[in-house]
Amino acid sequence: MDLRLRGPLAALTLALVAAPVASQTFPDDDPILQNIWTEGMERSQVYPLAQALLDSVGPRLTGTPGLQAAHDWAVHTYESWGVEARNEQYGTWMGWRRGISHVDLLEPRVRSLEGMLLGWSGGTPNGEPVEGEVIAMPEFESAAEVEAWLPSVAGKFVAIAFPEPTCRPDDQWAEYARPADFEAMRAERSRERGEWNNARFLVAPGNNGIQQRLEEAGALGLFESRWSNAPGTNKVFSASTQTIPTFDVSCEDYGLLFRLAENGQSPRVRVQADAEFLGDVPTFNTIATIPGTELPDEYVVLSAHFDSWDGGSGATDNGTGTVTMMEALRILNEVLPNPRRTILVGHWGGEEQGLNGSRAFAADHPEVVEGMQVLLNQDNGTGRVQNISMQGLIEAGGQFATWLSKVPSELSGEIDLNVPGSPGGGGSDYAAFICAGAPAFSLSSLSWGYGTYTWHTNRDTFDKVVISEVQENATLTAMLAYLASEDPQRVSRVRRSNLGTTRGGAPMEWPTCRDGARTYGN
Repeated sequence: MDLRLRGPLAALTLALVAAPVASQTFPDDDPILQNIWTEGMERSQVYPLAQALLDSVGPRLTGTPGLQAAHDWAVHTYESWGVEARNEQYGTWMGWRRGISHVDLLEPRVRSLEGMLLGWSGGTPNGEPVEGEVIAMPEFESAAEVEAWLPSVAGKFVAIAFPEPTCRPDDQWAEYARPADFEAMRAERSRERGEWNNARFLVAPGNNGIQQRLEEAGALGLFESRWSNAPGTNKVFSASTQTIPTFDVSCEDYGLLFRLAENGQSPRVRVQADAEFLGDVPTFNTIATIPGTELPDEYVVLSAHFDSWDGGSGATDNGTGTVTMMEALRILNEVLPNPRRTILVGHWGGEEQGLNGSRAFAADHPEVVEGMQVLLNQDNGTGRVQNISMQGLIEAGGQFATWLSKVPSELSGEIDLNVPGSPGGGGSDYAAFICAGAPAFSLSSLSWGYGTYTWHTNRDTFDKVVISEVQENATLTAMLAYLASEDPQRVSRVRRSNLGTTRGGAPMEWPTCRDGARTYGN
């Protein structure tokens, strides 16, 4: 695939990413570090890599043709650089294809609604449009009332989520409302949400058994809404229905449907959802390597999960981590073709379902875990690196400090080392290796509104990528990988003996390694 910049955005993008190149402060005259800077900051491929992955390949939900296309694209891209790469199967997953879907309000007025079919959801019969009334979830006082109500859902669409009383984010209320009005709104919202949960506890979103019972009772489809407290932004996850569609609907449009139904105004919708289950399909990790010349059985691992949710295009979770590691290896292949240790990139599958790809790789490749010099993982958004925890390895901070002391301050000056830190038991793929005591670390980034605005949302798209900061991260990662590869010393694995206590007062223990799920449902 041609990765050159094209179109009217090219000049603007080049101008934006060129800004940091004007000045750099090298603590010494290491020519490799200087060449990494030049390659990473003046000949960056971050923009074309990100644009191709996020716009053209698109989202990468586990088990979908989109993720398979991404794996193949990554291998092809590495091979075009002359880098060894392969897709390594670690298991299978439930295959699913997303087709065209949309929701239209027909009565009492016409409006096209903003809604997205949830991942692994059933569709409408043969992907054709279906019309029906929308009913709002009533209040229940007992399980018996639920049983009596269930037959009434047949032939109807059911709104199953709490309707937000306002779709203005709290920061706007805090800025513009009188303090008393803001507090009154929050108190009323909290009260209403509590009443909703208490009265509808048996049928709340996330109660998978009840959603499946609505499906069995003959509902035409389900509507939910997981607003993220940001304009136009919803969390979009997976469905629990396989024969009828479940849609996430925008805060505004969901509220419209719910109010119309609650007030007896008989909303009627037309829904089309083309979706297909594909049976068990193989799941992969994409692995790329530059073999080491002196210590080929010791490894510097660049780590990022490849899969994503598909409400958006998986841009900051984790397209930016993926591109950081791809670009770092491209840079190293240009300036360090014969590293002392093997440099390996792992693009892990199935992270969103429990770190499955990385855990499976660790289980299948104990030689990599045993020979690991360092693992650098990136998985929390587009921002520049701000923090690196030593994950409970009490002597590793000294080596990291030495490496960072050789990196230009433009890249290292804002980074805090958390020494000794505590080992992470989950959250991202470094946990699949630190559990074994291997020196696996997370390059934690500046937020850029990640938790609210892009993490698992419908707005996690290419335009949210801050190209200049991903460029800096890739260059930093390449420098750290080079320094780790050439370091005469192995990174220490000495662990903390005291990890503190849990909230209940029990001593915390080092995380236990486990295999990744090799099949859906396990």
